[in-house]
Amino acid sequence: MSRLRISLLHLAPVTGDVAGNRKLVESAMKVAAGQGAGWAITPELCIPGYLFANMIGTDWILPQPDPWMQGFCRLVKDLGMTAFLSHPHRDPETDKLYNTVFVVSDEGEIIGKHSKVKALHGAEAWSTPGEEILPLSPQGIEGVKVGILICADAYKNEVAAELQRKGAQVLVSPSAWGPGQCGPDGEWERRSGDTGLPIMVCNRTGVEPDELDYRGAESVVAQNGQRLLAGTSDRSVILTFDWDMDTMTLLSEDFHRTYLE
Repeated sequence: MSRLRISLLHLAPVTGDVAGNRKLVESAMKVAAGQGAGWAITPELCIPGYLFANMIGTDWILPQPDPWMQGFCRLVKDLGMTAFLSHPHRDPETDKLYNTVFVVSDEGEIIGKHSKVKALHGAEAWSTPGEEILPLSPQGIEGVKVGILICADAYKNEVAAELQRKGAQVLVSPSAWGPGQCGPDGEWERRSGDTGLPIMVCNRTGVEPDELDYRGAESVVAQNGQRLLAGTSDRSVILTFDWDMDTMTLLSEDFHRTYLE
């Protein structure tokens, strides 16, 4: 299991089109599985789009696993993969809403989750900041502890450092972080340098309302403070690479790109 093929689902979700975006993620999963990927990582808020709240509200967000998530878990099992899926979650006891990444094992079980700690004001006002910072151990990758950083969780080192302190061996970062005045400026590389852990960032593409343009957003693999791989696209693409989990080294010279549209 040392050689692992990983697919970053660098997608272009349509704001507010929950049903369509779910189909897009399902299609991307099937493509990644066809390429032999063991892990598939989605971007932040790939199901509703980042600016969904003003368009469709939050009543549609249910406790997980909801009926669609149950079907997605069955799909993941059928494909024999581990999925890192960004999907909003409603706490059934408190009714609070969270920006959450669920880890679904190759047995079709939700084996862990992380809710965004550094939830931003404004567009993310619907989301309650997560409080628990713990690494996860996806089944099928024996002994490898994964720490999840959702987008702005990687802006400073607090969350990453806590994950490293608690035993994380690799960082996975579903993101929706486009270029521009407030765009990323070496944060992912610095987190890998600060912690000594490789980081795998799945960003997104497409355009959202209010001229929020992700077409230049980068998905990145970084280690020891250095960028190893980076990819952008003006449309949905699967970015696939090989990684050695024993030696924590990159085995690919570049992303293999498969476009969905």
